Formats: sequence, C-alpha cells, structure tokens
Amino acid sequence: MYSLVFRLLFIICSTLFSVVNAQSYQIGLLKYNGGGDWYANLETSLPNLIKFCNTNLKTNIHPEQGIVEVGSSEIFNYPFIHMTGHGNVVFSTQEVENLRNYLSGGGFLHISDNYGMDQFVRNELKKVFPDLSLVELPFNHPIYHQSYHFEKGLPKIHEHDNKAPKGLGLIFNGRLICFYDVECDLGDGWENFDVHKDSQEAREKALKMGANIISYVFIGTGK
Repeated sequence: MYSLVFRLLFIICSTLFSVVNAQSYQIGLLKYNGGGDWYANLETSLPNLIKFCNTNLKTNIHPEQGIVEVGSSEIFNYPFIHMTGHGNVVFSTQEVENLRNYLSGGGFLHISDNYGMDQFVRNELKKVFPDLSLVELPFNHPIYHQSYHFEKGLPKIHEHDNKAPKGLGLIFNGRLICFYDVECDLGDGWENFDVHKDSQEAREKALKMGANIISYVFIGTGK
C-alpha cells in the first residue's frame, strides 16, 4: 500500500520539479540503529548542500533537513534521504521491509561513508535487496554529468585508506535507487570550513557533486 501511494506521490512531485520547480520539498537524514553515529554531520552538512542547490540550481528545497527513522512511515514524505556515519548499522526486519518499499516505490537513498560504516552498511543493504549487488558506476554515468561535470567520477575529499574514491549504486528495475560514495566522504565535504578545515577547492567539489546527485534524482538526465 505504502509503495503504491508513494510511487504516485513521487511521480507527481518529480513532474512538478521538472516543469516549474514550484513545489518545495524536504530532504531527510536517516536515523538508524546499531550504535553508529547517524548524526555525525548533523549541524552543517545537508543544510550547506541545500543552500548550495537552492542558490546554484534554483531548486526549492526546504532549508532545514528532516530526521527520519528507517522504520517510520514518515520516510515516505521524503523523496531523497541521506545516510552517513562511522560505525555499526543494524536494520530490523520491519525496517528492512519499510526501506525496501520506500526505495522500490520511487524513493532515493544517498549513503556517504564517513569512514568505518562500509562493512556494516553493505550487509544491511543486502537484507533490503538480497538479489541486488552494489555496482561501480562508470564515469560516463549521468550522475557525474548534470550541472557539473566530473570526468573521472567522484572527487577525493578525505584520505581514509588513501584509495581511489568509488561511486557505487543499487539498480532496481533499471532505476538507480541508491548512490553510495566510498573513500570519498562527500558529507564531510559539505560541512562548514571550521569542522574539518578542508580546502575551498575540496569543499566546492563536494558541493558540486552533491548538487549533481540532487539534480539526477529529480531531473535524471545528463548534460
């Protein structure tokens, strides 16, 4: 029931965004169990991305993020949810079903590994979609070529294990439903300068890539 209702609402909201962008909507920060710090970037990360998108993409996103639990029916109020943290992630059976309905019904999940959640979140995503696997998106994927072009894929914001950043995705019925940045840390790059002291160049790249994700979800075409 939730899946059908949300699919219809999502189509309506997406159409409004594409045509006139008059409908304001809100981005949700995902609150999960397991002991991991879902609140790691709570203060400035998403608010800065929202401000950047509203200024540069002329979007009409509510300036304040929402906070939504994985198992809550409120998740269907958010066409886009963001997840981050450093540690453990655990989804209950009910949360798995709720997240599956949300994503298969038209919702979108962006995960940004702050460093330390990778081994946990992969297991939980497998519970949500047992038949799907995370795949690395090619550099010519439209998500890298919206308002801003990233010819080599994700920018490197934080070192972590000093490996190349990867943009991974879950694809359901031909639609990208989850984008996962690993060895990149876009979420930290959206923070205020005084949080991590990242360079202006790194922060700008992170915000532009974040804006591309927002643009891809609501418009969905490369430029």
